[in-house]
Amino acid sequence: NLSAMATMTRNSIFTNVALTTDGDVWWEGMTKEAPDGLIDWTGQAWTPDCGRKAAHPNSRYTTPASQCPVIDPEWQNPNGVPISAILFGGRRNSLVPLVSEAFTWSQGVFMGSIISSELTAAAEGTLGQVRRDPFAMLPFCGYNMADYFGHWANFREKLGYNSPKIFYVNWFRRDEHGNFLWPGFSENSRVLKWICGRLGRNPTAQSVVTPIGQVPAPGSIDCSGLEDEVTTETMQKLLTVDTTEWLHEVASIREYYKKFGARLSSVMVDELNGLEKRLSSYSIAPTSNQKIIQWVQQMTELCTPAALHWCTGTEQENAELCELMVKGGTFIRLNEGKRPNSFLARSDTRDVARVEGCTYICTKDPDDAGPTNNWADPEEMKQRMLNLFKGCMEGRTMYIVPFCMGPLGSPYSKYGIEITDSPYVVVNMKIMARMGSKALSLIHDDTFFLKCMHSVGMPLLPGQQDVAWPCNPDNRYIVHFTEEPSVWSFGSGYGGNALLGKKCYALRIASVLGRKEGWLAEHMLILGLTSPQGHQFHVAAAFPSACGKTNLAMLVPSIPGWTVKCVGDDIAWLHVGEDGRLYAINPEAGFFGVAPGTSNKSNLSAMATMTRNSIFTNVALTTDGDVWWEGMTKEAPDGL
Repeated sequence: NLSAMATMTRNSIFTNVALTTDGDVWWEGMTKEAPDGLIDWTGQAWTPDCGRKAAHPNSRYTTPASQCPVIDPEWQNPNGVPISAILFGGRRNSLVPLVSEAFTWSQGVFMGSIISSELTAAAEGTLGQVRRDPFAMLPFCGYNMADYFGHWANFREKLGYNSPKIFYVNWFRRDEHGNFLWPGFSENSRVLKWICGRLGRNPTAQSVVTPIGQVPAPGSIDCSGLEDEVTTETMQKLLTVDTTEWLHEVASIREYYKKFGARLSSVMVDELNGLEKRLSSYSIAPTSNQKIIQWVQQMTELCTPAALHWCTGTEQENAELCELMVKGGTFIRLNEGKRPNSFLARSDTRDVARVEGCTYICTKDPDDAGPTNNWADPEEMKQRMLNLFKGCMEGRTMYIVPFCMGPLGSPYSKYGIEITDSPYVVVNMKIMARMGSKALSLIHDDTFFLKCMHSVGMPLLPGQQDVAWPCNPDNRYIVHFTEEPSVWSFGSGYGGNALLGKKCYALRIASVLGRKEGWLAEHMLILGLTSPQGHQFHVAAAFPSACGKTNLAMLVPSIPGWTVKCVGDDIAWLHVGEDGRLYAINPEAGFFGVAPGTSNKSNLSAMATMTRNSIFTNVALTTDGDVWWEGMTKEAPDGL
């Protein structure tokens, strides 16, 4: 507190602090090192190893407010200053997020009534113990606190349309090692900036709805310059609302409220009941988009998963899911020295490729699907899907995967949300699309997003042992409702059957959207060619599978002076630019390539690309923890 230190440079009284040899004051935390020769607050000589505090933990300074360098010019205005926001704050290690905004005045009053904080030496009690300190008024309220709550609740009637918004802050959240997650002090201005952006009838700062209130949307707190200290993962921890922990807190609040008896305002009881209901029935959706929230709730009720997880796309999340699959036998971790952060997956032998015979286009008129597609009646197929998906995720986690096909923020990109019970799908989607919180934050109320439902089709009954590659090969369906549109996939966990952003969205659904909107979705590579003279050309090329499409996209020219750059190896979305030329974007963010035949000779660039951070499915494993496939080398290594 630089301002406080500047204020107390003169005309000040210090109580129970230490005295320096040159007649100045000192206390713990004032400087990194204590000066020599201190006299402690009891008048005794003090050294750092004497076992006593130099200054009493509740030592004080008394200094004129007028000396403060940041004192507001209006601090003595007879009418006071108009209040736009009220902040309540406590000191909790894990329960309370960095900041949240109350839905209503009464809910804000409720949050103020349950403030809980670790005791400090500023109050009697045991240091570190947690107690409730409603409105920070516990030792100071001169009448029955239950009536005080009621007075606050009723005070809203006096404010009309000008009532301040109420927020709850917690600067003191810690990580699993006990370290503070938020740097605090001057950096708290970043939280205040978000709060200011939430004020007024048309807030500019983005938020997402949680059971306890609205918290900042991903990226909405300005952390510029703090990227190394406050990472995306750290911010996620700071803003997480743990429903289980909060439900325990509800029980504690009920016990706390009992002491107030019949005088407790009914408003407080109603707010507590409402909180419990939201915690019990409402999954924490990191978005305020009601279309997304309602759809996820409907699918949760249909599929009855054991748990629900909104995917963030962070490296920490990815690492945790990969480790989960290693423990479950789905993944084998490859040699870190040869292929860092890479894994081998082995599918069920009956689930190894796209299943075109189980892929359907559902339109009211069969002619709209045409003779080259498997047509199905949309009403009949939807009922079949609802029957298959009923209870299909029992015993499993439902993952909500928001994703963007194409560069984030591009007017030519498209958004989607895949709901799946396969962590294999989640980690592959992180590679193949722009997946996670950033994509979700760009799906606004009026943004189109494709609803993608996927299940391996193998619910886990209580006590049932899972398998390394769950699937249901006797009931496989990859269904496209092109007139809604939506995609439903059941029974397969493999490739294009399960990664619904790829062939299902980026080609089948996108081809329909492109026809309606005036663009093309094509099974094409995109490559850039530069001549020795510096002339640049881009080429789009369509080849069926196994015709060298990926090899051409990553070509290393044999003629001198020419260079080739890969824009994409599989899918191109083509649109007409403002200059009348044809432009192409690659909607994908990774490569899902066929391994056999790929080698340093056929595709040196692909081999270099997959040296790290890669997932290999159904290839061979070498004795030293690496991968191999036919065509990779002339001779197969021993011991495969």
